Amino acid sequence: MKRKTFCISLLLIIVSLCFSLAVDSYFNIGVAQGTLYWGSSGSEVKTLQTKLKNWGYYDGPIDSVFGGGTFEAVKKFQTKNGLTADGVVGAATAEKLGIPTKNEAKEATYQPSSKGAARNDEISLLAKAITGEARGEPYTGQVAVGAVVLNRTRHPSFPNTIAGVIYQPGAFTAVSDGQINLAPAESCVKAAQDALNGWDPTGGCRYYWNPATATSKWIWSRKVIKKIGKHWFGN
Repeated sequence: MKRKTFCISLLLIIVSLCFSLAVDSYFNIGVAQGTLYWGSSGSEVKTLQTKLKNWGYYDGPIDSVFGGGTFEAVKKFQTKNGLTADGVVGAATAEKLGIPTKNEAKEATYQPSSKGAARNDEISLLAKAITGEARGEPYTGQVAVGAVVLNRTRHPSFPNTIAGVIYQPGAFTAVSDGQINLAPAESCVKAAQDALNGWDPTGGCRYYWNPATATSKWIWSRKVIKKIGKHWFGN
């Protein structure tokens, strides 16, 4: 009787382990292909830099940190291979490079990550964008700029990752003029956290502009919903 009970227990343990492995495998397949972008670091970035250097696109150090040199090298590779030259290594670029990436899951609708490392990357990149675009604005206006980035990730007309939205060609002046590379202001880091936690002072807006400096005629066709600081927000 004891032997029969032992066998049944052993069988249940084996079945449980097999089920656990199957579940892990299922979810790992879903997140195996992610995104690398300015600010990413780790072994995936090292592999990226090594490939780009071997192929003559990158002449910087193999330091496992995705910075300006890596960004420009990725854009050159993308241009050469008929890809969107946004400097972001998403699924299509990674496939052309022949490398896997695991930093972020590529989801149909953006959801802020609850995992420590990925969450920190999201805060850092969003804080840089806010710093470049709105460091002189009132705090609510800084959160509002972060919210606009997140609102775009949820809309089908835009990329569905923070990096994809920020580095979309021509989307943000801070990327075009290099202010995205400034050290994030403390208030902007907090604003990024608040935006990621769900605070949206704009009420769902996907665009903002400074009416005193805007040069795009198209932006004036947007319906103004909120005015915060020097920025107007609309859709």
